[in-house]
Amino acid sequence: MNSGTVRAAAALVGRLLLAALFLLEGWSKIRGYGPAVAYMERFSVPALLLPAAIAIELGGGLLLAVGWQARCAALALSIFCIVTAVMFHVNFADRNQLLHFEKDLAIAGGLLAFFAFGPGRYAVDGRP
Repeated sequence: MNSGTVRAAAALVGRLLLAALFLLEGWSKIRGYGPAVAYMERFSVPALLLPAAIAIELGGGLLLAVGWQARCAALALSIFCIVTAVMFHVNFADRNQLLHFEKDLAIAGGLLAFFAFGPGRYAVDGRP
């Protein structure tokens, strides 16, 4: 196996792992719409934003998974992660919140790498 094939396979697996996170979270918000609204309202975030969050997670996750418009999807999802970190996870005295803040930033970093370098060969947009 040559290094180009390994890189392409790694990009595919990376895209699928990141996409799975957003697809599962978007779906969980649909299934638990009421609790998701209550969580958002605890942080003074309007419930009107929940459909947009679901659309970004499901739409961006799907686009990232198949590799179509993957750079745009990765950029949108990275912004979503940063905004989520700042809106919901800034109580650094709570170790769990700090961990979620760091996780959101790490995911944003991975997504920015896909934005910068593209989705890889095994994608609808499979341009190097």
